[in-house]
Amino acid sequence: MRGKRGVGFCKSTTGAVTPYQRLKEREKPEYIDKEKGKPKTTDKVFPKSHRQLLNNILEEEGLKFDREGQPRTAYSLRHTYICFRLMEGADIYQIAKNCRTSVEMIEKYYASHIKNNLDAAAINVRKPRSGQSRLRA
Repeated sequence: MRGKRGVGFCKSTTGAVTPYQRLKEREKPEYIDKEKGKPKTTDKVFPKSHRQLLNNILEEEGLKFDREGQPRTAYSLRHTYICFRLMEGADIYQIAKNCRTSVEMIEKYYASHIKNNLDAAAINVRKPRSGQSRLRA
């Protein structure tokens, strides 16, 4: 993916793997390879614009606007992802790295309204780097 901080990998959660695999295996008549009876390997998993697909889903489910009347977007999902991961006890440094943002931004904007639900002892722990030993002088 490309962003304001350059090019990086798009990372997902383990909970997204099974739905993604089901989506890839789904047989759609307009995308079926007539010889094999399955979608072609060159077919796109999401044949339409992801923005259009998300907006259709949000509108169908009556979720296009939040309780303050603000429209939900794909960026809203970023906020949800960060908050859910924090509430699960994920390492805030890993979340910042995966989302290509800073710990300060997460603490200031994303985690500010859930700070009472978080276990700071579980989140603010730096894991030692593997393969490196630190000597004290």
